[in-house]
Amino acid sequence: MLDFFREIAQILGHNKMRTFLTGIAVAWGIFMLIILLGMSRGVLNNFNSFQSAENASTVSIWPGYTEKAYKGYREGRAIQLKDTDLGTLAERNSNNVRIVLASKVIDGTQLSTSRDYVAESLFGVFPENQHTDRVEIVHGRFLNDSDLDGRRKVIVINRKTARVLFDREDVVGERVNAMGLSWLIIGVYDHRWEKSSYIPFTTAMMLSGSDGTVTNIALKIKNVSSTEDGDSLDSAVRATLASAHNFDSTDHNAVHIWNRFTQYLTGVKATSILELAVWIIGIFTMLSGIVGVSNIMFVSVRERTHEIGIRRAIGAKPRSILVQIVTESVVITTFFGYLGIVGGTLITSLIAKLTEQADFLKDPTVDISIAIKVTLVLIAAGALAGLFPAIKATKVKPVEALRDE
Repeated sequence: MLDFFREIAQILGHNKMRTFLTGIAVAWGIFMLIILLGMSRGVLNNFNSFQSAENASTVSIWPGYTEKAYKGYREGRAIQLKDTDLGTLAERNSNNVRIVLASKVIDGTQLSTSRDYVAESLFGVFPENQHTDRVEIVHGRFLNDSDLDGRRKVIVINRKTARVLFDREDVVGERVNAMGLSWLIIGVYDHRWEKSSYIPFTTAMMLSGSDGTVTNIALKIKNVSSTEDGDSLDSAVRATLASAHNFDSTDHNAVHIWNRFTQYLTGVKATSILELAVWIIGIFTMLSGIVGVSNIMFVSVRERTHEIGIRRAIGAKPRSILVQIVTESVVITTFFGYLGIVGGTLITSLIAKLTEQADFLKDPTVDISIAIKVTLVLIAAGALAGLFPAIKATKVKPVEALRDE
């Protein structure tokens, strides 16, 4: 076996420049494939960092204005969501609704301490909103059921707000003034864009008056696995609210429904298409190099016709000739292909460093699974490139080859 590979090395070394130039084309094709796969993986990682099947299992509802007249009501009527809608939605859609949440936003609130003040909104929410809103607690805790049951005056503030009001982040146990009341800080959070403060939903409703209106409603859903299921749930939710607020169930502007799960399924499909497109583009980019390898093997077979004839005359089987030619092709493709893999991996690692804070890419590097896939593509491409020249070599007749000069 060692002699077999030593012979291949000698044959390839006989035409170093031709082998090198052909191999560079292969390396470039693999290099571009790795870069494209890395970039697509970065987009996919970014998508997954915001969405997952569990986190996306949410339907958000906002109030709107009617576009259709209904039962004596004129179009253009404002629809206000109520806290009573929470129980109605849960009861009438129990097969698909796991939890019903709501939020009450109090805008234009001033949070102050003896040191400074900030103007921001207060979000009255449920404990589950920590997960639905992707709130990362860095100090203390988030709201809990006891806070809601007791209508406590507790608050979770953003770390930037903490720095302004206290000149430090760990301010759990401190107090801030808002709406003429003193609030106990129980947690400090971090978020990519949200800066408002969180208070218990029941406390926010108590401070806002007795009309029962809420800012929006969110449903944590279950038993929904397809786009059709999601669309059916949207229709059922709209019909439930239409019955409670007297508007046409086909009036899509009366309440605005955002089904994150169907959007997630659309995103998954789009990323799958993107990854497939990248592979197709990358493989076609490789073709120029593969064609070059195939051409060099045809030339090699032509130049070694006399040698092949001698080997055939002394008893070499066509199979051994075919294996050698195909192996030579695989060696060229794999060796230079791995140069492309190494180069592409280094570049994607550099891109990952440069885009650490970017909002459109997240870790655009290749993992072991991609390396294995590319390796299999390399081996298959090398074998294919050498197959046709090898078949031609096996058809060389010993007598004619020995006469060939």
